[in-house]
Amino acid sequence: MWLITAAAWAMAAALITYMIYCALTNPGHLRMPDLAVYRNGGEAIRHGSGLYTSLTNGKLLFTYPPVSAVLSVPLTWVPAQAARVAWMLMVYLPLAAVSWLAFRPALARAGRYAPAVFGVLITCGTILTPMRQVVHYGQIDIFLVALCALDCLVRRPRWPRGALIGLATAIKLVPGVFVIYLLITGRRKAAAVAAGAFAAWTGLAWLIAPGASAHYWTSAIFNSRRLGQNAQAANQSLNGMLLRAFFPHPPPAALWLSVALVVAVAGFAAARVVRRRGFEIGGVAITGLLAALLSPVAWVHHYCWIILAVGAIAGDCRRERRVIGAIVTAGLFMSVLPIVGGYLYYTRLIPALPARILQDAFGLIALGMIWVIFRIRVTAADRWAAAGPGPADGAPAPVPRPAGLAGRAAG
Repeated sequence: MWLITAAAWAMAAALITYMIYCALTNPGHLRMPDLAVYRNGGEAIRHGSGLYTSLTNGKLLFTYPPVSAVLSVPLTWVPAQAARVAWMLMVYLPLAAVSWLAFRPALARAGRYAPAVFGVLITCGTILTPMRQVVHYGQIDIFLVALCALDCLVRRPRWPRGALIGLATAIKLVPGVFVIYLLITGRRKAAAVAAGAFAAWTGLAWLIAPGASAHYWTSAIFNSRRLGQNAQAANQSLNGMLLRAFFPHPPPAALWLSVALVVAVAGFAAARVVRRRGFEIGGVAITGLLAALLSPVAWVHHYCWIILAVGAIAGDCRRERRVIGAIVTAGLFMSVLPIVGGYLYYTRLIPALPARILQDAFGLIALGMIWVIFRIRVTAADRWAAAGPGPADGAPAPVPRPAGLAGRAAG
């Protein structure tokens, strides 16, 4: 057994080492360029320069809330290469935490082979395209996923529930959808804590950098063009899909708002129902996918939420259809379908419609995953894996799934 475990972790370590080596040895302008943006933000806070007007060497603007810049100040205390090495802790430690939370039923079933299975899961997570991009760009998305997952899935946290969601929202706004998730699942106290934590972190940043904070909350936040070319295939949000469908003309604003509203209502309703069945990991996964879909811009690395979705689908790996669904989903997110679709569209090698579908692949798969998770027949193992709050936190007790059409969900 120990040989199998050693082999699994040797494979994970070799792959992670290779990923880090590539990230650290890329040409200068491609060497974790988004981390350079964070460092540039930290420098702007230290020196009082224009946080939202200064450019990195790669000609990139700082686009995040001021809290991100304040928390990036320590990155400026060391040389750039040392910051890049240290940043890897913000990538692979959260990946381990998210993988453990997502696949807890499978790991429990593995018994003494659990350490080996965990090593395999880390390896698979490392080669997901969103994770590869997190490493390549020096992004923070898996850390935000970990904050939200820990806040929702730990049964008795040592912190006020909601505090980590509030911090994640202050760093990058998009995790704010979890405040809605807490509210619709009856955890008003936790939602209030999340809102309070967001306000506290934002207020602290305002005290430290009042000018930058005023600029962000009155101007920069409303300018999505600062984020780059939103119509490119890398933007896998609903808005990105519509921008490509209407390109080169912008889609009607009312259309995007209407589509987003429909997806939000249906998605949050699904998350609420799934959570009431005792399937907390399913509710968290759906909410994470909504975070990417509903954002005006969702780059591929924003889809680290897919790890939770794959874990929710896999369950304890007793049911063949769920295992196959999890493997297929993970395999699709290890691909570069949106890039392939973009190439096929602009070279006219295939008709425009299938090329556009490939360009939108990750967003479309995310929509499908919400439906799949909603349709899963919840088992005792799924309920056991819901390490979320007990009744003391205002959580409703799991209720049996109704018979009928919904009761014939895929197992």
